[in-house]
Order: sequence, then C-alpha cells, then structure tokens
Amino acid sequence: MSSAASWSYTSKATLWAAGARDAWGGAQTFAAPVVIACDYKATSELRRDANGEEFTSRLVIYTEATAKPGDFILIGESTNTNPIAAGAEKVRSVGRYADTFENIAEDFEIVT
Repeated sequence: MSSAASWSYTSKATLWAAGARDAWGGAQTFAAPVVIACDYKATSELRRDANGEEFTSRLVIYTEATAKPGDFILIGESTNTNPIAAGAEKVRSVGRYADTFENIAEDFEIVT
C-alpha cells in the first residue's frame, strides 16, 4: 500500500466477488468476504456502466482493491457469507487510476 493510500484509506469495507451461477437453480454464488481499506462518499449522481446504461449512484468507494461489476460491497466489516443478507450493494462500475506519487499500487473507484 502506498503511503498516500495508508493515510487516506482509513475506513473499512467488505467485498464479495461474484462467482459462477449454481448449476441446479441458477443462484449467484460468491467468494468469501474480504475486508479492504477504503475511503467513500454517499452520493446520488447520474453515471454510466460499462455497457453505457445510465444509473444513479449510491456509494462511491476509493481503494487499492479491485472489484468488477456484479460483485457486492458493504461499508464496514462483515463475516456474513451472503452479501445480500449482509445489506451489501451491487457494484455497477469500476474506474482505474494511476498511483501518481509512488507508483506502487493503482487506485480504483468502485460505484454502486
């Protein structure tokens, strides 16, 4: 983690990576929850996802951890294996930014 990130990413979030769909019922499966360092803001902004579809954001999370659309994320720490039961929100968009100062790890903007 870069020194800039270590002083700015002081909050915690829990990330569940989306897995394959269950072969029997088609239910979405998820990887085990992972706690990440982050900063965030709650905001309602008109955004576009990778497919060009417009949506209104709920959370914008800044972190060095990567995610992909379809994953779930929750502000705070959780050990619940079901992100929906935990109250997590679906990742709609992910932006990637350079680590301008130290070039150690890229930064990501995760939008729900």
